[in-house]
Amino acid sequence: MAPTSVVFTIDKSNNFSLLKVDGSDSPLFADKQKAASTKQFTWVLLLKAQRILSCLSLLPMAFGTLFASIKKRISLSDISDEEPNNRGRLYRFIKVFLFLSIVGLAIEVIAHYKQWNLHMIQPWEVEGLVQWSYMAWLSFREDYIAPLLILLSEFCIVLFLIQSLDRLVLCLGCFWMKYKKLKPTIEADVYDIEDPSSFPMVLVQIPMCNEREVYAQSIAAVCQLDWPKDRLLIQVLDDSDDGNLQLLINEEVSSWRQKGVNIIYRHRLIRTGYKAGNLKSAMSCDYVKDYEFVAIFDADFQPNPDFLKQSVPHFKGNPELGLVQARWSFVNKDENLLTRLQNINLCFHFEVEQQVNGHFINFFGFNGTAGVWRIKALEESGGWLERTTVEDMDIAVRAHLNGWKFIFLNDVKVLCELPESYEAYKKQQHRWHSGPMQLFRLCLPAIITSKISMLKKANLIFLFFLLRKLILPFYSFTLFCIILPLTMFVPEAELPIWVICYVPIFMSFLNILPSPKSFPFLVPYLLFENTMSVTKFNAMVSGLFQLGSAYEWVVTKKTGRSSESDLLALAERESKSSNEEKILRRHSESGLELLSKLTQQEVPCKKKKRNKLFRKELALAFLLLTASARSFLSAHGVHFYFLLFQGLSFLVVGLDLIGEQVN
Repeated sequence: MAPTSVVFTIDKSNNFSLLKVDGSDSPLFADKQKAASTKQFTWVLLLKAQRILSCLSLLPMAFGTLFASIKKRISLSDISDEEPNNRGRLYRFIKVFLFLSIVGLAIEVIAHYKQWNLHMIQPWEVEGLVQWSYMAWLSFREDYIAPLLILLSEFCIVLFLIQSLDRLVLCLGCFWMKYKKLKPTIEADVYDIEDPSSFPMVLVQIPMCNEREVYAQSIAAVCQLDWPKDRLLIQVLDDSDDGNLQLLINEEVSSWRQKGVNIIYRHRLIRTGYKAGNLKSAMSCDYVKDYEFVAIFDADFQPNPDFLKQSVPHFKGNPELGLVQARWSFVNKDENLLTRLQNINLCFHFEVEQQVNGHFINFFGFNGTAGVWRIKALEESGGWLERTTVEDMDIAVRAHLNGWKFIFLNDVKVLCELPESYEAYKKQQHRWHSGPMQLFRLCLPAIITSKISMLKKANLIFLFFLLRKLILPFYSFTLFCIILPLTMFVPEAELPIWVICYVPIFMSFLNILPSPKSFPFLVPYLLFENTMSVTKFNAMVSGLFQLGSAYEWVVTKKTGRSSESDLLALAERESKSSNEEKILRRHSESGLELLSKLTQQEVPCKKKKRNKLFRKELALAFLLLTASARSFLSAHGVHFYFLLFQGLSFLVVGLDLIGEQVN
């Protein structure tokens, strides 16, 4: 740029003239400025052109890479081992719906490009079979399909608003608890540290089944619980069907027993009833009568040493208290997008649902682990039953009907793992949503005839079961996966924007509040929740009508990860006890030796695991994308973008591109 002001000052100006130039627009700099400006402008144009060309050249490469990845995933994916329920009635219904939508889209495209306006012409002016068919379709959908669709959509919208109101009330309750700082408290020095006999007898159970990756760290964590040794007994309840793994777990238990820990290994010969059968068998031991409380930890849970001192004292002076439940904390919540989205859901479940219900009505569903039960409450409620796949919810409901109260400790956290693959997460969600419907069928007569108040009965039937376990998956799948794409072909029943955009975003915003670091994942969370609705709906129907898939129980795959904070805490404890025996969360030396011996044995070659294709999700992806194309022809705007991105999210999940990648 030309200078804005140039001044020459000379003391002796006999042979010199004094010159002063002000401003960059002086004619002295006109030629130079013009030349520089043209050159710069040329370079800017060249740079912009080069960027545009590079972007245009990258687009075909990006699309080519995407389609190549999809083609490779399809060719390498495993569809032969897909669960049979994927080929059931729901999948056939989606395929028929998809076929009809493709036919409808083809007719709509023809009508769009031929600019048919059949409301402006007379029937005798119609030319051709296609035009006549289209006119007949318009008349049929307006007279018969649209009224039914409007009625169904209004019913689902009412359910949607009721469920949204329930979520809003729960969030307001959570905000009130934080504002008033309401939480369970215990008195200081409840038990005399110098007198171990003042501590109650506590039984700790670790049920496991083929948990090769996590058994050692779980046993080690429980063995470090800070509680008088003569007042604590640890049961390792192993249901593994792998003989080598049984030897490893037994050897691990023996090594801790040699270190002075009161721990026993127990393996059932007849493995019936899954986890409920395992716990029921363990509670039948004669020595259990000597214990007052039982703490339960699944195989991937790692409690802190002070867990019992933070939970068991709540029972003192509160004879009506039957359960103390702690919160879960996840070591792999940032591992991939799938674990991040799961963390959002579970943070809301614990901090809002469990905490609010525990404080205001003293009842919530037991999470099956990281909790302490009063053994008397278990026995008076009928003990563990094998009638459903949600034995934890079953015992919680029966204990509530018997008048026992629950406490949720949001400040006490226990480390565990989230499923890192979509296949494992889908199977877990299927069990979690089919089991409650089984339980509802079984418990409804007992709830109606129980002696609890009418308010508690209404809460159990309408809120706990119907609204949160049945209505939520029903309207979510029906409204966003069936009605919304159908309205693109029946515009007389079009859904308002606030139903598909404003309210869902607001409710997703409320769900993310307990985990504020997840706000960047607001839109992916909303899309993923709608994507999971097909799995939850299928599970709900199978549990409600007692279909075969309702009784499936698959142990969730674990990886055995350790968190950084867990390792730092371990290092700190080691530094404080340098002169004492160091206890590490790892395999014992004898366990490692046994493992090396077992790995030297010949192991039959197993088929390499591959990522799967999920057919229902893929069929719904193409259905929503077809509906988005129809919405594009009608210039719907928000409807088009929602259907487009929702269809792409179904496509990503159907191709198993979210979560852990096997291949």
